[in-house]
Amino acid sequence: MLISMKDLLTVAKENKFAVGAFNVADSSFLRAVVEEAENLNAPAIIAIHPTELEFLTDEFFSYVRHRIYESRVPFVLHLDHGGSVEDVLRAIRCGFTSVMIDGSLLPYEENVEITKKIVEIAHALGVSVEGELGTIGNTGNSVEGGVTKVTYTEPAEARDFVNRTGVDSLAVAIGTAHGIYPKDIKPELQMDILEEINRLVDIPLVLHGGSSNPDNEISQSIKLGVGKINISSDMKYAYFKKAREILNTTEYWDPNVIYPECILEARKVINHKMHLFESVGKASLYTQLPTPQKTEKNTVSANRY
Repeated sequence: MLISMKDLLTVAKENKFAVGAFNVADSSFLRAVVEEAENLNAPAIIAIHPTELEFLTDEFFSYVRHRIYESRVPFVLHLDHGGSVEDVLRAIRCGFTSVMIDGSLLPYEENVEITKKIVEIAHALGVSVEGELGTIGNTGNSVEGGVTKVTYTEPAEARDFVNRTGVDSLAVAIGTAHGIYPKDIKPELQMDILEEINRLVDIPLVLHGGSSNPDNEISQSIKLGVGKINISSDMKYAYFKKAREILNTTEYWDPNVIYPECILEARKVINHKMHLFESVGKASLYTQLPTPQKTEKNTVSANRY
């Protein structure tokens, strides 16, 4: 079942759970996410960063859309950290049902302006929009970017941003970072900021850099309005740790021999996250939702822009 992010997170917010957004870099990671979601009857978000989109090429998403459209489990196909109007339009042409425009490094008014423009385009095509306010850190071992010094989201500014742009969800900065935290660094999320944003903003909040944060803090963030949690590094680390082990101890070269164990390791991480987010078994809550048409309607319409 392929649905919009707005429909996905509305149900999650009403039922007080979060949905994992898992960055998929190839068909093996797609299999890991989809198969574990189906195994646990849990909704999930297939997230694609612009650099992953560039690597996979547009044609890959015909397969992705077919696979998740035919599933009994609800999925969203989401552009993660789109940096321009061009990124967003490309994703829409590929049939994505949700896009993120990341204007967090721009001056505030410019962030409002570009986000509002994306909302106008995407909403006209039935596509949901995620914005970002504040900056996400970078642990130094991720290709997803980030900054050395986090700029925390100002709660009052978050309310103004949501009101002026019309976004469906908002990524907030409360101290997370992209990548795996070094052993000598213990992240501590600023829950007081999150609590105040949740009090002022009535849309689902998004936590980027969800990997390697303490489980208790993730659980608490869900209680304070976070409906979408991005996971990339934890899943990929487990996958490639197993790949290195196999390649260092054998002379195998066939993908069908090497990758199955790697996929299983990634699935273990996804399984843990879905239980942590309390999304297990929640797919049944979505049975009454309409799904996008299987035609390439968005692809055709997006060519107008």
